Amino acid sequence: MGKRRGERELLRSLSKRQKKHLREFGEEHPFYDKVFACCLLGCYCCWYNTHVFPFQSENSDKSSAESDSETEVEQVSVYHKLLATLKASPESESEEEEDESESEEAEESEAEMDSEGSQETGEADGAEEDKNDVPEQEEGSLSTDTAEQTLGQEQADGADTSCDPSHEVIEEFTDVKHESEFSLETNFMEEESGDCNADKRDGNSSQAFSEDPFKQHMDKELEEKEVEKMSTLPKTSSQSKWPRLGQLTFSSTLEKHKTLKADKEVDVKQLYLHKPLESTWPKVNKQYLSSMNKPSDPFFTPLQRELFCIMNTYRDLFYPERNALTNGEEIQHAYCLHALNHVLKANAQVLSNNAKRRDQKPGPDKDDYRDQGLTRPKVLMIVPFRECALRIVHIFISLLEVNEKRKIDVSNKKRFKGEFGFDPEEKPPNLKRPEDYEAVFAGNIDDHFRIGVAILQKSMRLYAPFYSSDIIIASPLGMRTVIGAEGEKKRDFDFLSSIEILIIDQADIYLMQNWEHVLHLMKHINLLPLEPHGVDFSRVRMLNLNNWSKYYRQTLLFSALQNPQINSIFNKHCFNYTGQVAVRNIPPSGSISHVVVQLPHVFRRLEAENTTSVIETRFQFFVNKVLPEYRDAIMSHTLIYVPSYFDYVRLRNYFKKEDLNFTHICEYTKKGDVCRARRFFLKGEKQFLLLTERFHFYKRYVIKGIRNLIFYELPTYSHFYSEICNMMKATDNGADATWTCTVLYSKYDAQKLAAVVGIDRTAQMLQSKKDVHLFVTGEN
Repeated sequence: MGKRRGERELLRSLSKRQKKHLREFGEEHPFYDKVFACCLLGCYCCWYNTHVFPFQSENSDKSSAESDSETEVEQVSVYHKLLATLKASPESESEEEEDESESEEAEESEAEMDSEGSQETGEADGAEEDKNDVPEQEEGSLSTDTAEQTLGQEQADGADTSCDPSHEVIEEFTDVKHESEFSLETNFMEEESGDCNADKRDGNSSQAFSEDPFKQHMDKELEEKEVEKMSTLPKTSSQSKWPRLGQLTFSSTLEKHKTLKADKEVDVKQLYLHKPLESTWPKVNKQYLSSMNKPSDPFFTPLQRELFCIMNTYRDLFYPERNALTNGEEIQHAYCLHALNHVLKANAQVLSNNAKRRDQKPGPDKDDYRDQGLTRPKVLMIVPFRECALRIVHIFISLLEVNEKRKIDVSNKKRFKGEFGFDPEEKPPNLKRPEDYEAVFAGNIDDHFRIGVAILQKSMRLYAPFYSSDIIIASPLGMRTVIGAEGEKKRDFDFLSSIEILIIDQADIYLMQNWEHVLHLMKHINLLPLEPHGVDFSRVRMLNLNNWSKYYRQTLLFSALQNPQINSIFNKHCFNYTGQVAVRNIPPSGSISHVVVQLPHVFRRLEAENTTSVIETRFQFFVNKVLPEYRDAIMSHTLIYVPSYFDYVRLRNYFKKEDLNFTHICEYTKKGDVCRARRFFLKGEKQFLLLTERFHFYKRYVIKGIRNLIFYELPTYSHFYSEICNMMKATDNGADATWTCTVLYSKYDAQKLAAVVGIDRTAQMLQSKKDVHLFVTGEN
């Protein structure tokens, strides 16, 4: 009876799953214990010990300990110590009590062992529990990356989909095989691949190894003295003129400028492109070469050749002459080639080292393969609209497909087309806008998106979690909602820690969206991550461990204009040790030459001590000197063009306070209110009309009834000046002689002024320090 009572007490202390394991194998198995399972999720060592070393009962442990070696006895004793601590835990005792109360009747029937039916019922219940619970434990113990990848997927999707995000996460990560296919840590270089053989040949050749710009840039080991010099000493600059790009400014801190010349013809082998790109690039770029009469280069247009020559040296680049109508797409193809070439080389290096480490015998030499960053994303591409992201992904797919028979596998392609595509029928009919407007706002113009892209040799995964992506394509607003602000609970920017190439395309459009989002992004890029995210520190480059990633990051900045805010990004947030290259061409002629109406232009100069005081100075100058001249009823139909929204709010409040007869239109005005304001202004019922630049940028309406025009500040886009002036001809009332145009400017508006009146007149106007009167007939 004592023995039977002891068995009953032992059975009562076990859970259902432990009882099931005891019946099947005759031993207690602590793997299904809840406390132990929690330990598995947080400790990899416990997980390893649990799966590798078999568990045995106390009796079998004693018998095996007597006959086995001392080392085995030590392993068993360590296990028993761990098991003893788990059993002594009050948390585990309370959980076992809950299990007892939930299955009290089943325990009594199992303890007696009299009814076979009850045993079968208990086994069935245990089997159901086993089916439901075991996969959860196994899935949770696969790796520490799973939770981080789930978080990355939620960030990558965010507000980009109308489906339930939790459902998408479960559907995405239950496919372990699909996940491991794009994991660099578990993949190896394919032996049958021709690219693998090419990589091996390149690795055997030390000369080719050293001349590859990718290897030269990433393998360069900076010293602390050099890093200190870059953060303290000013940059030395030099000038050079290239046939297509024009005037270039090379600047660097570490070393004097080395002469970099533009090649008339480019040998593909000298570019060290990854093998598939050598054959696919000429086909993808053929559309731009066919438009040229006699292309001297069979691979690049003159602009692409010079831009890629600079990109391939891994210098920072600022090109302020990107035009959506003329050269926008060919520039996009050039930087996509560079980004994809960088990613394929980096991934091929990791896969090759994986194969070497697999074949290598255990030893202390495994620290030699440092080929990764603290996180996987390498390239960050900032674009304004979803249409731009759609084009970039299509370029990537075209560059990876060698031929029609050998197409790459693109996952989530249908979903991507649905969310980033555009239905032409959705476009409003009879919508006539300027050509540059049609080029900028073509396709899906949603500005809140982000998507991760994982790339391997023969496959591409869209909507990859950020921590499993090679390339992240996003808008400034999409990145801001992920990064968040200080104090927010849900924010993450660790995935930006190891960005090696940052591409900011169409930077001028962000001035019309929200420039603060760009500044916020630049403050959070290349910072040390707050969590390890499952990284193998033995593979991390020393530059990342030393927090020197920003000195290796290449920044490619493309804009349609030169602006002080864009210049500050390039000058204050780019620290590339190889130096910077900026295109600084002088505008040949100002946009004032495109004004077709006969109109006197009065440029009134205001004096300000610094850039911060110019805002207050401009307001006081306008209120005290300019506005009194237009209060007379004779000066009706006056349009005031205001580039800054903050200045617009201030003027609107002042006009309301002074009870002036005015109306106003901004980017937030409803469509009905816009129609009423335009009608009141045309009929003369309202004397003044306040108009913001952002409204004109997004709508490009023709405002009729303008007789007097005031530019509160020079427009950001120089061609807006001539557009607004030419709106006067929309009203045919024979009052040409009474038209006026007044412009406020200061010495800090030199770049904008040069784009409007030309560089020669700008120099004269800044020297004279007086108001300048110009009369434009449309010919000068």
